Amino acid sequence: MTVPGTEVTSSPRERKIIVANTLPLQSKRDSETGKWTFSWDEDSLQLQLKDGFPPETEFLYVGSLNADISPNEQEEVSQTLITKFNSVATFLPKDLQEMYYRGFCKHQLWPLFHYMLPMFPDHGDRFDRKLWQAYVSANKIFSDRVMEVINPEDDYVWIQDYHLMVLPTFLRKRFNRIKLGFFLHSPFPSSEIYRTLPVRDEILRGLLNCDLIGFHTFDYARHFLSCCSRMLGLDYQSKRGHIGLDYFGRTVFIKILPVGVHMGRLESVLNLPATAAKTKEIQEEFKGKKLVLGIDDMDIFKGISLKLLAMESLFNTYWHLRGKVVLVQIVNPARTSGKDVEEAKRETYVTAKRINERYGSPGYKPIVLIDRLVPRYEKSAYYAAADCCLVNAVRDGMNLVPYKYIVCRQGGNLKEDSSPRTSTLVVSEFIGCSPSLSGAIRVNPWDMDDVAQAVNSALKMSEAEKQLRHEKHYNYISTHDVGYWAKSFMQDLERACKDHYSKRCWGIGFGLGFRVLSLSPSFRKLSVEHIVPVYRKAQRRAIFLDYDGTLVPESSITQDPSAEVLSVLKALCEDAKNTVFIVSGRGPESLSEWLSPCENLGIAAEHGYFIRWNSKKEWETCYSSTGTEWKAIVEPVMRSYMEATDGSSIEFKESALVWHHQDADPDFGSCQAKELLDHLESVLANEPVVVKRGQHIVEVKPQGVSKGLACEKVIRGMVERGEAPEMVICIGDDRSDEDMFEGMLSTVTNPELLIQPEVFACTVGRKPSKAKYFLDDVADVLKLLKGLGDSSSSLKTISHTEVAFESII
Repeated sequence: MTVPGTEVTSSPRERKIIVANTLPLQSKRDSETGKWTFSWDEDSLQLQLKDGFPPETEFLYVGSLNADISPNEQEEVSQTLITKFNSVATFLPKDLQEMYYRGFCKHQLWPLFHYMLPMFPDHGDRFDRKLWQAYVSANKIFSDRVMEVINPEDDYVWIQDYHLMVLPTFLRKRFNRIKLGFFLHSPFPSSEIYRTLPVRDEILRGLLNCDLIGFHTFDYARHFLSCCSRMLGLDYQSKRGHIGLDYFGRTVFIKILPVGVHMGRLESVLNLPATAAKTKEIQEEFKGKKLVLGIDDMDIFKGISLKLLAMESLFNTYWHLRGKVVLVQIVNPARTSGKDVEEAKRETYVTAKRINERYGSPGYKPIVLIDRLVPRYEKSAYYAAADCCLVNAVRDGMNLVPYKYIVCRQGGNLKEDSSPRTSTLVVSEFIGCSPSLSGAIRVNPWDMDDVAQAVNSALKMSEAEKQLRHEKHYNYISTHDVGYWAKSFMQDLERACKDHYSKRCWGIGFGLGFRVLSLSPSFRKLSVEHIVPVYRKAQRRAIFLDYDGTLVPESSITQDPSAEVLSVLKALCEDAKNTVFIVSGRGPESLSEWLSPCENLGIAAEHGYFIRWNSKKEWETCYSSTGTEWKAIVEPVMRSYMEATDGSSIEFKESALVWHHQDADPDFGSCQAKELLDHLESVLANEPVVVKRGQHIVEVKPQGVSKGLACEKVIRGMVERGEAPEMVICIGDDRSDEDMFEGMLSTVTNPELLIQPEVFACTVGRKPSKAKYFLDDVADVLKLLKGLGDSSSSLKTISHTEVAFESII
């Protein structure tokens, strides 16, 4: 269904399209007219984030309504939403909504992201493929609604939270250059937890189809990056202070910034007369007592029962606080239902009753449970009156309760005097806001005695210290509000998208495995038809070929060349116009043995440290002898890291020592590689060697050894013999081959050599490269080389025919 009135809504200005599970609207059916009426939900994050942008910025909202709109009313409601609220409703079918939201989101993703595994059937819901299919179907409907209204060249799309993690794949598939951001408001679990999800790869690839992915804390981002490394083999790096993942030529940036509160909304409620009156009432009710406040949803992760047990420990250990301290626990209505919630609620009431019976007295209840819908002004009053705020969640994505407490303690017009504002916070170390509250007392919620001690410390803290901690928190919270968060995210999204139209894009993969390959506009596939005419015309040619991953697949168990490879190489070498070299990191013995049938083939072994022009020539070393004393320094260091890193190994070459960690734990191996690199650089500072880190390796070799320099030596040798190449072909697949491309291009453009050959630098696989061309795989390489070999044979046949004809004449 096309939303009425949306066909011409695309604007030449940049719009921000905010996509979330629910629209920032409140829905109500008019009792008199029977019509649906809508109003803005002032507490919605999607609406509040507008504060970070100029008033003229246009926002468009896509999401579901919190009401069941019948199909015959949807057209009319759609018209109302788009014209009055700039909103597009998704209208999920009721059964799909139930399976998608209540089923997959709330009973599978939400528990897993909060570290709860369904170990037993009665302890959480196990993975259900039908619920996953509902999740994908719902995300597809969201994508259809976005596609109806988007102007892909100008609009920025910002997706909110875990309900829509495969939506980016659908949008990227339709618009390869869409400007797409995502923010996860829940925790992201460690790889040990996340990897249990059967659809883990599909969700990771969905997120990686964004340009920018946001998290509240570095811990959440670190877990996501670890999952990408362990499950998809992706490495990340910091680029000028921004963390980026290279994903098929696109850089996916990571943003780490906790969301803030809406200062204006909080202060407006604080300034209501009802809030001031309620605050005075609370202060009078608890006069002479220390008020500890907790405000939590009723769910198993908020730790309400653990908080009550900690208060029981407080009264048991610090007996002098009995009768002087009250915990007011406001319980917000549960967002989900189920056996776990009912059990948590029952335990909360049983524990509160036990504590009140044991430590209470006439006129005094140490635990006050408020289990009803509490108006906003009343919550603000409790915040303002509380001496200490206790947040004891065992796992929470962010939790803004401490932020709201600090703002309300600052007071607005509640504080008529100019006395310094104070506050004390005791917060769980497992909630997202904890890292940003450096003045809070952080606790392990599972350690009830530790929490009790922290509350006691908070209550007896000096006024001066409470004032300093409060000022520090308030300064941070007031400057890092929801507007700042939104503006900062959008600035980074714009930065992440600035190169979209400077590259060519290809869509690859099927279904939820779809991704976009983004490469230089001059980067194209090298075809036989394109190269053969130049090949035929050239009188002298230099051909440089990598071995592993170029002539032989990396995944091949046996690394010796196939009969097809030897046949292709022999055909090329038999052409007198060709100088063909294998340039490899392998040792000279194995290469010379494997390639012995090709007598005219040149070999540059160990990245060019050894060179042999053909099988009749001797091996020569390209570099002056540096001695091997450095090996005596390097080997024991590498050996110690090998012994400390399970799965790592050392490769001994005549020219180099290489530490491999591809079979080690990815995170530990990468960490050890960095440490080894630093260690070796420090101990080899005065040695004529270089230490380089590559794909799962750390290598030490003499200075100046590279494939690029080996190519330069061969080309210079050809020029000195009067056989300057008119054509240079260079094919390789990995990082070391990038040195070969760079060195070869530098050599042929050197004005001293007075050569201007046609250059064909070609990488294997579609990926960012210094090469201008690519071939898809080893089969493509052999097909190209066979085409060149056949061209040499046909030229030889033509030449023999001409000679025979001249002899007859």
